[in-house]
Amino acid sequence: MSETFCVEPIGWVRCERTEVLDDGWDTIPATIELDTDRFNADAFLGLEGFSYVEIIFLFDQVEEDKIVTGARHPRGRKTWPKTGIFAQRGKNRPNRLGATICRVVSVYKTRLRLAGLDAIDGTPVIDIKPVMSGFLPRGDVAEPDWAKEIMSSYW
Repeated sequence: MSETFCVEPIGWVRCERTEVLDDGWDTIPATIELDTDRFNADAFLGLEGFSYVEIIFLFDQVEEDKIVTGARHPRGRKTWPKTGIFAQRGKNRPNRLGATICRVVSVYKTRLRLAGLDAIDGTPVIDIKPVMSGFLPRGDVAEPDWAKEIMSSYW
């Protein structure tokens, strides 16, 4: 059974990074600008009380023929185990959705300034959710060694 859902961007990423690179995302501050035809500053009311938000965005520059539905070596590195697409966070996902928890730097009208957003300039933003401690993992987080290694210079 296949269903299709329609979503519209709520805004766009604005930053200096225009090309996809694997690492160094913390060096580039980013701003999300809301679609002011649909939203006004009220949409961010109360958000300044949160230190982190989760940004859901679309990897809109991933071409259809590059989407992975099975397993692959993360970042193409043969030294890391072949892993299913749902056991990694690569951009070539079936629905091309990205999700990142970012630090809120400031909120001003319809602009949200962030640290740690791993998306390039012009990326469509699908949703913004405040990070609440009650939704964080309960207990230890387990992950394989390759996952720790892949993140060693990501931020």
